[in-house]
Amino acid sequence: MAGSGASPHSPDSPLARAEHFVWLTARVLEQRRFAYHFLGGDADAVEAALAAYQGDDGGYGHALEPDLRGPVSQPLHTAHALRVLDSVGRLGGQRVERMCRYLTEVSTRDGALPALHPSQRGYPAAPFVPVVDDPPSALLATGPVVGLLHRNRVWHAWLFRATDFCWAAVDALEGSHPYEVEAAVAFLDGAPDRSRAEAAADRLGRLVRGQGLAVLDPARIAEYPVAEGYAPGEHHFPHDYAREPRSLARRWFTDEEMGRSLDHLAAEQCADGGWPIRWRAWAPGTELECRPMVTIEALCTLRAHGRAIG
Repeated sequence: MAGSGASPHSPDSPLARAEHFVWLTARVLEQRRFAYHFLGGDADAVEAALAAYQGDDGGYGHALEPDLRGPVSQPLHTAHALRVLDSVGRLGGQRVERMCRYLTEVSTRDGALPALHPSQRGYPAAPFVPVVDDPPSALLATGPVVGLLHRNRVWHAWLFRATDFCWAAVDALEGSHPYEVEAAVAFLDGAPDRSRAEAAADRLGRLVRGQGLAVLDPARIAEYPVAEGYAPGEHHFPHDYAREPRSLARRWFTDEEMGRSLDHLAAEQCADGGWPIRWRAWAPGTELECRPMVTIEALCTLRAHGRAIG
């Protein structure tokens, strides 16, 4: 595997600095994800590392999403696993069938997913993800899962009601917050009804701009509000919504606005080679585990938008 010897990249490049950070700090899964995306690594190695987080119920746990600790499967962990599999072209087969059975079992009465299943009770979790006995359906948890399954042409009975929930939730959005908007975009980018998705995305883009949910000029960041309940400085930028140029959210921003956003993202790389997290770090290990994930995401976003990283 690449990475066992000298880096093939310029030693001062963002990619080489990030590679050093990943080998120094990351979990095995993020090391293998980095190798796959940037060093010619194999998708089998990513799948093997991800398999360690899967439970007997077909869901994923064991702090795959670092803000939820403990062994129990959770929708947010399972959504993260789906994103990893999608990124290496392996979202299909019996593993995904098992995941869909798990999603069916933990769904709410209207067929969607809660942000946090009550089985988390008794294990540590971030204070901003409270455990409740009868959690409501959440677009935050359901949208990204449904969008990815549709985009990969995975068909399962669970998808029908979950898709209906997502459409209703997106259509009902009037006031929102950045993470919920990101979940809506993830759904719309994969939704089969493209004309309806485009119309919904246009309305959502007007909401984002009207409510100041994206920092359009990083030089004036102090003028933009932080959503209620977010950490100080937990702003969102155009690249957070449009991680790829093909995303419907890319239409919300001018070339100049997106360029400033990508400049800001590139400039966020820290002296140690990694990117910072912007949300609240509530336990010593969570920030250390999250930063390599954020670093890989930043590099993938920059590369997708044509920025040089190597």
